Amino acid sequence: MKTEATWLLDASYKGFPPAVEPCLADAIAERGWNVLAGDLPLPLAVLRRSALAHNLAWMQAYAQRKGVLLAPHGKTTMSPELFAQQLAAGAWGLTFATVFQARAGVAAGARRIVIANQVVCDADLDGLDDLLARHADLRLWFLVDSRAQLALIEDWARRRGASGRKGARVFDVLLEMGIPGQRTGCRHLEEALDLARAIRASGVARLGGIECYEGGVARCDSEHDAREVTALVRRVTEAARACDAEALWAPGEASVLLTAGGSAVFDLVLPLLRMQGLSRPVLGVLRSGCYVTHDHGNYMRFLHNVERREGLDASLRPALTVWTMVQSVPESGLALLTCGRRDVSYDIEMPIPLRRAGRAASTAQAVPPGWSIRALNDQHAYLRFDAAAPEAEWPQVGNLVELGISHPCTTFDKWRWMPVVEDDGAVTGAIHTRF
Repeated sequence: MKTEATWLLDASYKGFPPAVEPCLADAIAERGWNVLAGDLPLPLAVLRRSALAHNLAWMQAYAQRKGVLLAPHGKTTMSPELFAQQLAAGAWGLTFATVFQARAGVAAGARRIVIANQVVCDADLDGLDDLLARHADLRLWFLVDSRAQLALIEDWARRRGASGRKGARVFDVLLEMGIPGQRTGCRHLEEALDLARAIRASGVARLGGIECYEGGVARCDSEHDAREVTALVRRVTEAARACDAEALWAPGEASVLLTAGGSAVFDLVLPLLRMQGLSRPVLGVLRSGCYVTHDHGNYMRFLHNVERREGLDASLRPALTVWTMVQSVPESGLALLTCGRRDVSYDIEMPIPLRRAGRAASTAQAVPPGWSIRALNDQHAYLRFDAAAPEAEWPQVGNLVELGISHPCTTFDKWRWMPVVEDDGAVTGAIHTRF
């Protein structure tokens, strides 16, 4: 696995200066680069070190204070360096959506992994079997939500045995409870209990607990979100009590794993994760992922509701931004920036202009009121501004513009690396991604 000390940065990485010699990532601070000084080509996604450090500590302290464990969703960043920081901060494990992603987490040092998704492909089951065989200390759970999926796993095991391969792999699984009209998961208690009984009778799976995902019903309306998430929590709690009453959990396990929690309304699932009254203690695992960098749009709005519900003065800080440059002001009220859909997220809303700086300036200032990104092409952003404003407030060709993002997951996947910067723009580190 690449580490900060071993991986090499060079001009094959977008955002690395094309005319300079390669360098090891852990030596990048020695270059003395600064984003504002024009030392790196734009556009460039950057991570602010102070905000990263704050978010890592804040979320870990929040989970500890609430009496739950943290297994951050790694699909947000897919960065070995950030995985290592989350684990070092105290994360119980990591969450992923695919077997491919889980392998990156294991390579980064995680030894407890939740694949918060169904595994149905033979090649992926082979991959899990290989991963578990290579790492005797690894615990890994994935989701099951139907007898049809369980039958696929059983068929895989039969064919594996028929091929002469030794040993019968028994996978740890979590029963997923879903929401009608939303994504995966059992819709009704009777369906969930039937599946749990089938898992208990199966020779290929062990029921470790129950999983749900509440983010699909969240609308950034506290009254609505609390009502809908609470209804889901009650359904999952009912399923857990029913499974417990029939002793359907994996034999020999000391605890039951209950897990939930996206990045939008994670506070509302805490009653499930702290559930009591089962025959075994509950391990309540929160899976929020976007907290590590937060954002300036979607999650910021949701977090304001969390802060109000929890009585918090402040919590997470945006750490991820994209710097770009004004390349053209072809007409009054319109400027074109050197970034587009290949560089910045746009699936929830357009990027948000935050600050601007003159070419090779030492500081940046807030953009004038009314600046907004209205559209993106592959390599261009359409910045609209008030043409009636004084010309000093107009964007100028060569100006640097810092953009906030909404939904960090879909910015990370556009970059193979990101510099880590200080508050003044100085580059002091780097991370890479494994999408």
